[in-house]
Formats: sequence, C-alpha cells, structure tokens
Amino acid sequence: MAVHRIPLLLQARCSFWKLLGCGKNGSFDLQPDLQQWGLLSVWDSQEDFDLFYSRSFVSRWWRAFTEEQWTVFCSPLETRGKWDEKEPFKPVVADDDYDGPVAVLTRATIRLSRIKRFWSNVGRVSDLMSSADGYVFSLGIGEAPVFKQATFSVWRSAKEMKLFAYSSAEHLDVIKKTRNENWYSEELFARFKPVGSFGSLKGRDPLKEFLNS
Repeated sequence: MAVHRIPLLLQARCSFWKLLGCGKNGSFDLQPDLQQWGLLSVWDSQEDFDLFYSRSFVSRWWRAFTEEQWTVFCSPLETRGKWDEKEPFKPVVADDDYDGPVAVLTRATIRLSRIKRFWSNVGRVSDLMSSADGYVFSLGIGEAPVFKQATFSVWRSAKEMKLFAYSSAEHLDVIKKTRNENWYSEELFARFKPVGSFGSLKGRDPLKEFLNS
C-alpha cells in the first residue's frame, strides 16, 4: 500500500482515493485480513478509470501479485459528511424513487476517548446486518487499525436497506449512542447505485445477478 501512494498521487483525473485494509468478518473488525486489500477511488470519467486500470503501475502490480480482484462502479444517490475534510462524492439530492440494488458506505474517525465504547457496541449490529432481509454482502475496510473504520455493504433494494437501518432497535440504539456520546470526530455516509462490476470476490461477482437481471 505504501508503494502505491506515489503513483496514485500522480493520477490527475482521480479526484479522491484511499488505500484500505480489510477486516476478517465483513464489517468493523479488529482482526485484519492480511490477504485482502481495497482501493476506493473517484474518477472524472469511466475512460479515465479504464486508462488507469489498463496501464498504471498499480494495476500491473495487482495483476502480478493477486489471485483475485473485484471492481464495482457506483454512482452516488445520497451523501453526507466528510472524509479527511473533503466531500469526495459530490453531494447529490437523494433519489427517493430509486429502489434497485444499493451500495452503502459508512466511515468514521473514532475519538480516542470513545474507542472502547465503539468496539463494545458495533459487533452486535454487524451480526444483525448479515442476517437481515435484502443483505447481499459487506466488507470491513479502514485506513488505519482501530480508529479509522468503514463498512461497504450491498443490498438487494433501497427499501430493504432502509428497513434494517431504521427498524432495527439495536441499530437505532447504536446510532443514538454515537450522537449522545460524541463517538466520532468525523464521519461520512454515502448511498450509491451500482452500475457495473467485474472480477470476483471469494469466487464470484456478488452483483452479477442484480446488474444483469
């Protein structure tokens, strides 16, 4: 990851990027998965990404050293908050009529004084999410262990995602605690429409059946 920072800095048409580690169990997790890594990037156009993917040092490295890669393209439906004091996804007005497959990114920088409270509460919500109606998959990702954490999840429909987010007593309780106890120094929530994907994750493309139906 350290090696990849320099070539990414030189990508003029990539307006935002983060090199990310992954957790073991699909959401916030203290145990890292040392075989799985992620890159989140925002591009000016599909053509700019295609050029990066076909020619860059980073993509050549991936092809040389990875046994599996998965890429998903997303268009923002709703976004609020900041990441390193930036608004990376160009905030848009929420599209309340859309109810197709939806991807959700939640990330936060946890205050050092609230780390113990955070980790003692998030595990039960992660367990509930993986068994919720409409859940497809999730990845625990982060810029730094313990205090810079994120989850990227995909849902069969926006309706089912919202049902879990706003009807689960446990999830609502954790949301309330984050506000009342001021857990985060910075946070971001983004909801996306998946518009394409290729490659595989654990042997399959998790979005293939939804994007081709």
